[in-house]
Amino acid sequence: MRSPSHRTRDIERQAGYLKPEHCAPPPPQGSSGTMWFIRDGCGIVCAVITWLLVLYAEFVVVFVMLWPAKSLAYSLFNGVIFNSLAFLALASHAKAMCTDPGAVPKGNATKEFIESLQLKPGQVVYKCPKCCSIKPDRAHHCSVCKRCIKKMDHHCPWVNNCVGENNQKYFVLFTLYIALVSFHALAMVAFHFVFCFEDDWSKCSTFSAPATVILLILLCFEGLLFLIFTAVMFGTQVHSICSDETGIEQLKKEERRWIKKSKWMNMKVVFGHPFSLAWLNPFATPDHGKADLYQYIV
Repeated sequence: MRSPSHRTRDIERQAGYLKPEHCAPPPPQGSSGTMWFIRDGCGIVCAVITWLLVLYAEFVVVFVMLWPAKSLAYSLFNGVIFNSLAFLALASHAKAMCTDPGAVPKGNATKEFIESLQLKPGQVVYKCPKCCSIKPDRAHHCSVCKRCIKKMDHHCPWVNNCVGENNQKYFVLFTLYIALVSFHALAMVAFHFVFCFEDDWSKCSTFSAPATVILLILLCFEGLLFLIFTAVMFGTQVHSICSDETGIEQLKKEERRWIKKSKWMNMKVVFGHPFSLAWLNPFATPDHGKADLYQYIV
């Protein structure tokens, strides 16, 4: 007894299913420097909130805790670390949001393109009926981006973009740096409360005691919430990369049809060949080396 998913694939394999005559020619490709940005209201609001929360943490850390601190060395040391992590987190967020995650050319299911694939007997191609594209293996359609995304893991509203083949590195770095900056902020809040609890609060902050306590409690709540969320997401992403199975593939329990590679090779496919400090750099585009390209024909 075949499952519904198998019956669906049988329909997709029929020659008439592709119907290339129903697909308009693909739109002309823009320049390679064109910025990718999803015009989704919810995603834009979430992305703006993300930046505002980081800037709020920046304000509290600098002007409530570090600026009035008695030790200049303590302020400089923690200021450099916190600001560096916050900058890397926002840079990773911007790269994850504005990088094409691996969108399949829209409307390429034309007769000319199918003929150019030079299909042999027994070879199969899949067409997405929503965006009229020939889907590579492991590609899925995103209802928000309205495109098929290669090796799509999930659509994240916090970065207003899909997490896919081309931007997964930046998303992983975003979760890593947010977790680190949240942990650092929580540690500084704890030290601030310990050293100022029995001291005159006017010497520990340029704000009044009630305002200082409220600002620190809000920062503590924000840091704890995002530390847990991003740490779990970071671990989930690393596990997904090492197992070479995206979130959608795990959710749908799709049958593995691709070559199994080692965990270290899977990490290099996402972060670049060879291993270097560029793995932690959101401005470094990963070199995929000899990584296999995802084929249209399966």
